Amino acid sequence: MWKQHLICAFLLLGMLAPAHAFDATEDAIREAVQEGQGEALALLERAVNINSGTMNTDGVRKVGEVFSQAFEDAGFSTLWVDGEAFGRGGHLIAGHGSQGPKVLLIGHLDTVFAQDSSFQRFSRIDEDHAAGPGITDMKGGNVIILQAAKALDAAGVLDQLQLRVVLTGDEESRGRPLEHANAALIEAAQWADIALGFEDGDGDPKTAVTARRSSSEWQLVVKGKPAHSSQIFREDIGFGATLEAARILNAWREALSGIPNLTFNPGLMMAGTDLEHDDKNTRGTVFGKNNVIAQSAIVTGGMRAISPGQIARAETLMRKIAADNLAQTSAELTFNHGYPPMAPSSGNDELLKHYSAISEELGYGPVQAVDPRRAGAADISFAASAVSAALDGLGLMGDGGHTVDEVADLRTLPQQTQRAAILLYRIANGSISFASE
Repeated sequence: MWKQHLICAFLLLGMLAPAHAFDATEDAIREAVQEGQGEALALLERAVNINSGTMNTDGVRKVGEVFSQAFEDAGFSTLWVDGEAFGRGGHLIAGHGSQGPKVLLIGHLDTVFAQDSSFQRFSRIDEDHAAGPGITDMKGGNVIILQAAKALDAAGVLDQLQLRVVLTGDEESRGRPLEHANAALIEAAQWADIALGFEDGDGDPKTAVTARRSSSEWQLVVKGKPAHSSQIFREDIGFGATLEAARILNAWREALSGIPNLTFNPGLMMAGTDLEHDDKNTRGTVFGKNNVIAQSAIVTGGMRAISPGQIARAETLMRKIAADNLAQTSAELTFNHGYPPMAPSSGNDELLKHYSAISEELGYGPVQAVDPRRAGAADISFAASAVSAALDGLGLMGDGGHTVDEVADLRTLPQQTQRAAILLYRIANGSISFASE
């Protein structure tokens, strides 16, 4: 009997942590990555030195041209999706292969640094670190995608799988309408079996992203009955727009703050006798008097959730609370759902197990899932629900993203490239497989 238990234990361990010894192909992949580091660093510096703030559409296109040429030189076909229809620079699509598993590789060309930013150039800090706008978020990730593919090609196995690369030009500020901005990414996700994102996650090479929360916007408009302040609280006068808005916000806090991975934040609030809200620029003007009950209030904010079900639950609770009004007040609540969640899934968890096993075999140690509270919305959120498994946060690591202190740890460039390339190889040879939906 004990032998049967032991056999079952070994089988279970084998399923939980797949073990692979490096074969000759994987050794060749590792060597190719190391040999390509000079080329990778040169491409990274060139891309970083081109300003591609999201609204600098010309700069986004120029960075797209740099990567387009690099992918074409690596044997990929490329296509530029013009962004005029959604008010942005556009997207780069690159493809290779006609047989084997279908893998979507996701990056983006734009950064948060505008043309007038003081932070514009790549600079070496020391042997292991370099600073630059978008160096980790996420031009370094784009370089990793390319170098991983080139390592597979050098090892003679690139043709064993089908790759589609989507480098968006509006990740930092989504174009509108969303159906146009996201069309290329969603179409690629529907084509793919697996999606891999090369954002920098939380900047720690010991982690990867299996789940991301959504990003939604909401607006609350409250109306009250204007009157002299001395009459407030009378049933026929009511409580005014300000107190009703405060009641709603506090009730939301009480109802929602205890739900794991769900957050909402009021970012702008105005209340008074008269107000003008400039919603495009998230600002406004307001007039009110201390002896007059406010007749109008506007509150705008954001909400983040871990699954479509959680979004629906939160929206239902928020609407119910907003509708239970104090005397002589009314409230209107609207939502604008932007990024969907990258919901947790067994496929994502399994993909991470394989990625972590590869990392350990390479000597880099295990990789854990990032807490979703530390992972913002990203392009992969639009793709994850369409594939059997998705994993993000595979890009160049460092610190200070979205600030002028953005610094890359260049030691993670070959590390992340090796991990990704061997993961792709094992997907190609069937060591890692997921059934299509």
